[in-house]
Amino acid sequence: MLVLIGYFIVFACVFGGFALSGGQLGALWQPTEILIIGGAGVGAFVVGNNGKAIRATMKSFPRLFRGSRYNKEMYMDLMALMYLLLTKGRQNGMMSLESDIEDPASSQIFSAYPRLFEDKQLMDFIVDYLRLMISGNMNAFEIEALMDEEIETCESENEIPASSLNQVGDAFPAFGIVAAVMGVVNALAAADRPAAELGALIAHAMVGTFLGILLAYGFILPLAALLRQKSSENIKMMQCIKVTLLSSIHGYAPQISVEFGRKTLYSTERPSFSELEDHVRAVKKPGAAAE
Repeated sequence: MLVLIGYFIVFACVFGGFALSGGQLGALWQPTEILIIGGAGVGAFVVGNNGKAIRATMKSFPRLFRGSRYNKEMYMDLMALMYLLLTKGRQNGMMSLESDIEDPASSQIFSAYPRLFEDKQLMDFIVDYLRLMISGNMNAFEIEALMDEEIETCESENEIPASSLNQVGDAFPAFGIVAAVMGVVNALAAADRPAAELGALIAHAMVGTFLGILLAYGFILPLAALLRQKSSENIKMMQCIKVTLLSSIHGYAPQISVEFGRKTLYSTERPSFSELEDHVRAVKKPGAAAE
């Protein structure tokens, strides 16, 4: 929704300002310039990316028009889930979590948090490292190194769509110049026409430069920045899980481990100590029942 609002502001300010200054909006409608710039941008995108990158970029577009799901409520759910899992493992032994991680859909603990359960990447991250903790064959340093590698891989994969859009956005001003030059060439080839017609041709050519810059800085590059912001929110969830699990491996109580995880969250969504404590206290009874 915010993307559409932002686009509306760009349109209103740029074209509204042009109209208020006495410009004729009809002069800016140049389908051939749009074809040259847009077609060249799409072609460069195809040339500069392999099939996996193209598919990843296409799949990322729906996320751009949805609000962030990583809000304070979801972080609170994550903290509660981690607390319940670690408490059960501490009280009954880590082997008691085996049934939960082997079939999360049937687990009373996991099924109590459907929003988290719908995020397959996060669920796999939690389940896989709980499984490694249960096996007991890896120490904390080995698990931490493996977590860092997985998070780094996830960051690299999330960067692909943003980088692809960034490259196209950076190229649009140059493609705008290409369209403008071709328009000027066309105008010079018609130098024998009346001055009014020649001026119109040159004005149409200049629209190419305008469109290339506008598309780059008003539309494409902001999408790349937004994708990076959404990626950072996803990575922050994984870092929170990492710190919480490692704290538990080092022997801290579930309440303290969850507090360590809370400290990694962005301040805009991070629950306060008292908020988290009240939330954890509220889920203790369901957690006991799940055990």
